[in-house]
Amino acid sequence: IRAVLLEGTIRNAVNMPNLDAKTLAIIGPHLRFGEKLGKFLSQIAPKRADSLNINYSGKVNDVDTTAITRAALKGFLQLAGGSEVNEVNAPAFAETLGLKVSESRLSAPGDYTDMLELSAVGEGKTVSVGGAFFGATPRIVSINSRPVEARPHGVVLVLENTDRPGMVGRIGTLLGDHGVNIATMSLSRNQVGGSALTVLNLDTAPDEELLSEIRASEDIHSAQVIQL
Repeated sequence: IRAVLLEGTIRNAVNMPNLDAKTLAIIGPHLRFGEKLGKFLSQIAPKRADSLNINYSGKVNDVDTTAITRAALKGFLQLAGGSEVNEVNAPAFAETLGLKVSESRLSAPGDYTDMLELSAVGEGKTVSVGGAFFGATPRIVSINSRPVEARPHGVVLVLENTDRPGMVGRIGTLLGDHGVNIATMSLSRNQVGGSALTVLNLDTAPDEELLSEIRASEDIHSAQVIQL
């Protein structure tokens, strides 16, 4: 604690590697964000994941990202291990599950100056979620390589639907009829009339009755509630 207050460093902490002030200033905001992204990914990933990769791009590439990787892994494993999973035991927990964890780095500049993208592979399927900072504000900016913008907290409803006129209104009406308010909404489509990804931050979680109504629509192919 003394080192953190007087020197801005973390040394010999049980829950993360030693970090100097410069490194901590860069990765500090990414620790909680990485955990959130890991938690998000775990809820869209196959039940049996074989591998988890954390891809880094931007200024975070200049520092040791071990602490961020552990935070992301902790978030990813909490669904299976609950509160017992932490930054210290997450790598060992992953090993017992047969989960291979890796890091990669993108040297070429992308659309964002600082970005994390987590991807999981399992059961013949790959899923991913990407996050970036808008100034000091973290945002989810991609889901399965589709561009979106969503807040990484609270209740997130992810829909795969047909791109059809009136869909936004129908979804809004369904939620409103059940007293569920939309905080933000993001739409991403591959082409006109094709497949669309609709991501909504909600003030409250939809109940099973509402989810059943949403999924009953022939234009909605899947509906997932993510709790962050």
